[in-house]
Amino acid sequence: MQPLCGSPADTDPLWQDVQYCTQGIVPPSGHKADCLKTTPNYVVLHGVPVSTHNYLTVPACRITGIECPFLLTPNVANYWHEAWENARRGGDVPVQYRYIGLGINSQAARQLDQLHIHMAGVRDSTQLRLQALDAAGRVATNPSQWGDTQYQALVTGTQGDRTYRILRLPALTTNLFALLNTNVVRRFGLQMAGQTLIVVPRMTPTSFDNAFYILNSDASLPSGTITCDRLLVY
Repeated sequence: MQPLCGSPADTDPLWQDVQYCTQGIVPPSGHKADCLKTTPNYVVLHGVPVSTHNYLTVPACRITGIECPFLLTPNVANYWHEAWENARRGGDVPVQYRYIGLGINSQAARQLDQLHIHMAGVRDSTQLRLQALDAAGRVATNPSQWGDTQYQALVTGTQGDRTYRILRLPALTTNLFALLNTNVVRRFGLQMAGQTLIVVPRMTPTSFDNAFYILNSDASLPSGTITCDRLLVY
């Protein structure tokens, strides 16, 4: 898996931050990461720009990004669940924003080559649009239907509307990378490296509403996108 997942000897700045947090190794540049939380499986760091609604969940092992086959194995940690448990209200590193979103970029769209899940805000309009699509029966509830045309919809973000495949799950207990690979990537002959993935917890005005919207997009869709940044607020 090393060609796609990277080597522990790599010098990616974000991977060096992880090594500083987990092992105390100071990078040659002398930069010391602000380790907000360190566990055997992941660390939580500030995103850029630094704010109270911009954090990163980063694996403690070497994983370049979404293209790494290790993410599809049974032994991989559930990074999405961990990101939500930290970002939610009352979590260890809560995102201080009305509505929360989690996201990962495609290989081409990211700037750093250590897998990182953005923990950020989403606009009210994004949350309300997803709930409206859900009420209209435009959100898949079975992963096998995730890529069906009726569950593809435009969602407004920065730089206009983009098309996403939308799935609703009751919990983040399943490996989302494996779900994406099985039900979208392999089904349509795509590449994992080209995918973006976003998780938007369904919310009431005051609390979590016991469901998650899982959004995926790529360049193969009409008005598709390869970045989660259009929907997240940093």
